[in-house]
Amino acid sequence: MAREAGPRRPATPVPRVAVTLTVNDVDHRLDLDPRVTLLDALRDRLGLTGTKKGCDQGACGACTVMADGRRVLSCLTLAAQCEGRAITTVEGLATGGVLHPVQEAFVRHDAFQCGYCTSGQIMSAVCLLAEGRAGSDAEIREFMSGNLCRCGAYPNIVAAIREARDRVGAGGRDA
Repeated sequence: MAREAGPRRPATPVPRVAVTLTVNDVDHRLDLDPRVTLLDALRDRLGLTGTKKGCDQGACGACTVMADGRRVLSCLTLAAQCEGRAITTVEGLATGGVLHPVQEAFVRHDAFQCGYCTSGQIMSAVCLLAEGRAGSDAEIREFMSGNLCRCGAYPNIVAAIREARDRVGAGGRDA
């Protein structure tokens, strides 16, 4: 026997939080639901659509961005947790219209096919190089293993990172 639904209680309004996000060296003051992820704030509120929503569970790496120079999965990070942190997205890597060496290497090595995972791959590669974890192809594959490519461009991705490693000095820019 089916139970009849009783009277519905009015929805409790969700409190809002004021958050200032520093993204690609620009401060953005946002009024957000505290449950909004960094990924959704970047894409839906700031229009930075380079960061992709893949699995929305932290398993594919398509949403990888940098927070204070470290890679983070923006689908698992609340925007409110990022106040006071320097966030860098793929849109913020180029300087003065010049691509970052990792971006250049990805283009030269055709390290993408459909391109969906590319921004997350590039952001992880930039961090991987800054962490000094690109000593060998096996090490590159290990530390890039959290970024999935359904097209299978892995050999080209490793080649691009290897080339960028040979060009990038401390701080992640040209040596």
